[in-house]
Amino acid sequence: MVKKILIFMILLTYLPASDVYERNCVGCHRDLPTSLQRMFMNYLLVYGGEKNMKAGLKHYLQYPSKHISVMSDLFIANYGIKNKTTLSSEELDKALDIYWDKFKVFDKLK
Repeated sequence: MVKKILIFMILLTYLPASDVYERNCVGCHRDLPTSLQRMFMNYLLVYGGEKNMKAGLKHYLQYPSKHISVMSDLFIANYGIKNKTTLSSEELDKALDIYWDKFKVFDKLK
């Protein structure tokens, strides 16, 4: 019985994450000192809204560069610029939609 439980727990560990955002974004950002929510707020301040933010992030993820990053010089010096995304354009759009829906503040204000 203990073996079955242990095997089940190991299998759960290796099951794929539920969506493209969880599978491709969350894991890498987990080790950074700035949360994805805090980064979202930085992007929102720079880009101003959903359409511009998604377009700006998509461009950055496809063509990462220090010159277009919204992260501080200190952050970039310590953690560098991310590698170019391996996601397709459609997967990237889905991940950005999930990211936007997860952290948008407009529908949460009362």
